[in-house]
Amino acid sequence: QVQLVESGGGLVQAGGSLRLSCAASGSIFSIGTMGWYRQAPGEQRGMVATVRSDGSTNYADSVKGRFTISRDNAKNTVYLQMNSLKPEDTAVYYCEAWYGLRNYWGQGTQVTVSS
Repeated sequence: QVQLVESGGGLVQAGGSLRLSCAASGSIFSIGTMGWYRQAPGEQRGMVATVRSDGSTNYADSVKGRFTISRDNAKNTVYLQMNSLKPEDTAVYYCEAWYGLRNYWGQGTQVTVSS
């Protein structure tokens, strides 16, 4: 069983920055791909960025050049550095991690960007 705990959300003005963190805990040996997804009111949850255990990354087009995903394998933690935030980035951000043959989700953290 894997537990994911997110932190770092909040309210920020457009153009500002936030850093999200997600720590995985439990009886785990090696976490696979980790990532961040987001869901705005009335919309489906969508991928923001993912990072594999080898460090390779993937980003949604809407965040390329503004967001950076990274991970610390020793701490089983994934980060999302968000710069140049826009009001349309407002959403609940969820951490996802793959372990074994299934994925796990965090509880979500709210990010609100004011114009």
